[in-house]
Amino acid sequence: MTVPKKSDIAFPSVIDQAYKESKRHVKVTDIMTRKVITTTAETPMMQAAKIMGKHHIGSLIVVEYKTPVAIVTERDLLSKVLACNLDLKTTLVGDVMSYPLIKICPPFEIREAARAMINKKGRLVVFVCGKLAGIITASDLIRELPDAPETSLVVDDFMTKKIVSVDEDETVLSVAGIMGKKRVGSVIVTRDKKPSGIFTERDLLSTFIVQSRPLDTPVGEACSSPLKTSPAGISIHEAAKIMAAQHIRRLPIMKKKQIAGIITARDLVEAYAK
Repeated sequence: MTVPKKSDIAFPSVIDQAYKESKRHVKVTDIMTRKVITTTAETPMMQAAKIMGKHHIGSLIVVEYKTPVAIVTERDLLSKVLACNLDLKTTLVGDVMSYPLIKICPPFEIREAARAMINKKGRLVVFVCGKLAGIITASDLIRELPDAPETSLVVDDFMTKKIVSVDEDETVLSVAGIMGKKRVGSVIVTRDKKPSGIFTERDLLSTFIVQSRPLDTPVGEACSSPLKTSPAGISIHEAAKIMAAQHIRRLPIMKKKQIAGIITARDLVEAYAK
C-alpha cells in the first residue's frame, strides 16, 4: 500500500474553511424571498391558484385590512379542495387557509429557521419592525445548506420510501385527487409499469390551472419526462446542490435500477434541522 507524501495530501485552505463556516451563520434575511404575493380571504380558490401558477410559487399570504393574517398553499388546493371534490370557482381562500402565520425573527440563522419550519410544519414569514418583509420556503433553505457534518448524512435515511405511482393514462384530475387524499406533492408516472416521469402539484398549477387546460388530459402528456434521478448513498448536501441547480423540489433516488425513494426539499430541511 502506497502512503501519500505529505505534500500530496490536499488540505482545505483557510479561505475554504472560512467560507464553509460563514455558510453556517447565514441569516434568514439573506435567504428569504422578499417579493411576497398576497391575496384576501374573499378571493375564489381558482383565482388564487392562477396567481400561484403564474408566479411559480406555492403559497400566498392572506391579508385583512392590510394586515397579514394567514397563508394559503398549493397543498391546501389539493387536500382541501380537489380531494374533497369542491368547486375551485366557488370555494374561497378563507374556507381553506391556514392560520396563524408562523413568524420568525430576522436575526435567526439558517439552522434555527430549519428547526422552526419542521417543528411548526409550515413556511416561515419574516417580519421586520412589525411589517411583512419576506417568506422562507424549504426551497429557499436548501439553496443555502452548508457543507457541514450534519449535511454529510446520506439521503437514504431521510427519503420518503413509500412511492405513489399512477399509470400514464390516468387523468390529471384523478391524479390531483389522489395526491390530495394521500397528502403528497408528487406522483411517479409509469408507462408499461415502468417509471417514465413525475407529476407535481406545481405542474398542476402552472401547466393546467393557469393555462386553463382541461383536467381530463392524460397525466402521461403532462408529466416531466425523462425522470431526473440520483443514486442512493449521496449526501444531503449533494442532493441539495442537485435540486437547487435543476430547480426541482423532489429527487427520485435509484438503487439497483429501481426507485428506492424520493427525497424532497422538506426532507432535506428536516435532516439538517436534527
